Amino acid sequence: MSEQFTKIKQYVTELDYDIQYEDKDDEILIINHLSEGINQMVLSCNDTLLVMEQSIIDLSEGLDVEVYKSLLKKNRDIIHGAFVLDESGSRLIFRDTLQIENLDLNELESSIYSLSILLSEFTNELISISK
Repeated sequence: MSEQFTKIKQYVTELDYDIQYEDKDDEILIINHLSEGINQMVLSCNDTLLVMEQSIIDLSEGLDVEVYKSLLKKNRDIIHGAFVLDESGSRLIFRDTLQIENLDLNELESSIYSLSILLSEFTNELISISK
């Protein structure tokens, strides 16, 4: 287990997020804080980077181009991270990537909180897209 992974795990614990899964070999944590909308967020330490991903919704086939435009426009409002699609293009994900070397507790908290704000402000649109 690297120092970076230990640092991230310590921060997650200090922030009072529930660690649902931990893989010390691959340096992966899966965290929850349901009251903030954090559900199965994957934190992966890759050398010098922390990659954060949370699955948001499944996207149906044949969505109108306007839906994708609205998601890209919403990316402009997101403080940290962005909406992305998975490899198949059928799942909407929130993703953020942070440099671990200079990462502090406040930066990690802000990045996760950014998703909480996004979910609270964009809930109705996400529900509409998922139907």
